[in-house]
Amino acid sequence: MEAFCTIAPIKASIMGKHKPADKIQDIQYFGEYGGVNPSIADSSTFTYLAGKTMEEVFGGEREGCYLYSRHMNPSTGYLAEAIANMENTEAAQVAASGMGAISSVLMQICSAGDHIVSSRTIYGGTYAFMKNFLPKFNIQTSFVNTTSLEQIEAAINPNTKLIYCETMSNPLLEVSDIAAISKLAKKHNLKLVVDNTFTPLIFSPKEMGADVVIHSLTKFINGASDTVAGVICSTGEFVHELIDVNEGASMLLGPTLDALRANSILKNLRTLHIRMKQHSANADYLARKFKELGLKVFYPGLEEHPQHQLMKETMNAEFGFGGMLMVDAGNIEKANQLMESMQNENIGYLAVSLGFYKTLFSAPGASTSSEIPLEEQEEMGLSNGMVRMSVGLDNDIERSFQTIKKCMKAAGVI
Repeated sequence: MEAFCTIAPIKASIMGKHKPADKIQDIQYFGEYGGVNPSIADSSTFTYLAGKTMEEVFGGEREGCYLYSRHMNPSTGYLAEAIANMENTEAAQVAASGMGAISSVLMQICSAGDHIVSSRTIYGGTYAFMKNFLPKFNIQTSFVNTTSLEQIEAAINPNTKLIYCETMSNPLLEVSDIAAISKLAKKHNLKLVVDNTFTPLIFSPKEMGADVVIHSLTKFINGASDTVAGVICSTGEFVHELIDVNEGASMLLGPTLDALRANSILKNLRTLHIRMKQHSANADYLARKFKELGLKVFYPGLEEHPQHQLMKETMNAEFGFGGMLMVDAGNIEKANQLMESMQNENIGYLAVSLGFYKTLFSAPGASTSSEIPLEEQEEMGLSNGMVRMSVGLDNDIERSFQTIKKCMKAAGVI
């Protein structure tokens, strides 16, 4: 044996409708001594039994060998394989954060002088990276409403390299028509990069034509708010480009996920299908109750949501319409009072992020979307009274609703 090598690239399913939860269940690993969980590869570097093999790896002549944990590690490899199975892509590469995944993809595809067409309603960190950081490398971005194919196509120019969107946008919960955007991308020979963080299992973007699928593993997939991580799912060729020792953005920028954390996320992934169903059921219940109170509610499960029918036709229905909702408290003062009251009543936490077992709530205009200028927030319909809720796994959601209703009355929201 010349080297200790990785598992073979995953073969994407081509038989029948893709069932992401089944693909997670079908992954089965054994630990070093027969354990039901894989052993943790707590090592930064790996042995070669022949000097020639190491030479070939560094020269790009040999693939699939462990080299250094910034490149690949058995523990991160297990997690990458499991999520690639979930998204039905050939391969995946994990990262130390969602932004680590996003920045690596954009820097891998784009060079100086290139152009990106992006959704205007995206995570604030992604927006800031595109608008404020990438121009330092002479990479420009046009932000458009990606629910409008006309706006997307009008923004494409000869230097455009990719279209970027989220399956469900942060924070307005707009739903993109991935299949239609994919056709447009192919027409112009562009890559379509999709952030699926809000809707794991609910959407399968690769099945709708996405070239690259990104997740912040920090959120629903891990579900415990105890770690920060990301993942890039794509073709084997693209993932190999990312970890190329000479030109790979993941290899050279170094957003390396720790093996212990990768192992922890892999174990939490096993219950994702159960958790997503409960998140969705609870969010749907609260959205309908808030609507009955006469409040302005943003939730794609409501029939009046602009993309409700689109989502209904393209989603994996068993997992519901997602665990995220937005409610308008009227102004930032009422929003803050409402959130503080809900936290004091143990509904959840006044905190950013999402996917936790307890409900998390924040005013996105002043937090996760604060990187977006106020005039642009107003243009896209994000008022300062909006409260974003990542609805938790509450067992008695009616009980939670009654407590939230009391908090709303105290804050003058109703």
